[in-house]
Amino acid sequence: MNVLIVEDETAAYESMVEILREIDPTILIAGNTESVSQTVNWLNTNTAPDLILMDIHLSDGSAFLIFDYIEVEVPIIFTTAYDEYAIEAFKVNSIDYLLKPVKTSELQRALHKFGKWSPAEIVTYLSKMGKLTSASHYNDKLLVPVKDKLIPVAVRQVSYFYTTEKNTSVCLVDGNMFTYFRTLDQIFSSLNPANFYRANKQYIVARNSVKNITIWFDSRLLITLDTEVPEPIYISKNKAADFKAWIVNG
Repeated sequence: MNVLIVEDETAAYESMVEILREIDPTILIAGNTESVSQTVNWLNTNTAPDLILMDIHLSDGSAFLIFDYIEVEVPIIFTTAYDEYAIEAFKVNSIDYLLKPVKTSELQRALHKFGKWSPAEIVTYLSKMGKLTSASHYNDKLLVPVKDKLIPVAVRQVSYFYTTEKNTSVCLVDGNMFTYFRTLDQIFSSLNPANFYRANKQYIVARNSVKNITIWFDSRLLITLDTEVPEPIYISKNKAADFKAWIVNG
């Protein structure tokens, strides 16, 4: 059996490979992709694997975006650190849904379930895959806690999200900043990636707030927004081309 692993965390990928080898040494790892764009490209240019192990939270957005770009004709086992996505995953009759860190027994059970599927059941499953899109995952409002209240804020008013080891904040285009009790991974999965970009581990930036881009000496990009930021926003050399394409094309 050939398996594609869609996972952007190195430790999680290596753990998955180790567990698969423990369960069945004959399983072949067909590839590893780390983002929506990489996965779409891989599936378009390679022979389809027998199975995909897919993390829902990827480096450039929710894995559900993949279904907006291509028709996936491979059964999927979803993995994620957040159980809020279980209902969405099961809407497409997913083989199984595994919470991280993935346990050997749970993955073994999922593979056993997959192995028992008849060709007819796989055809039925694949016919439902096209119904899964990312559209329902985009929030147009946030609930921002202010003292003892929750204030609805339109996503279009957001300039950027910023996180430190202690907390996460949301900054609006008018300069107001509020504490926001979610991780950047959780936040980014609910945003339209045409409008927001995960710049690095500390920032998610709004496309409409990008004022200018400076090419740094080591090929990184320094991003200036139209609002003040707590510290400079750098885009790594590896993501520079992707970021520039996002600014132009959304």
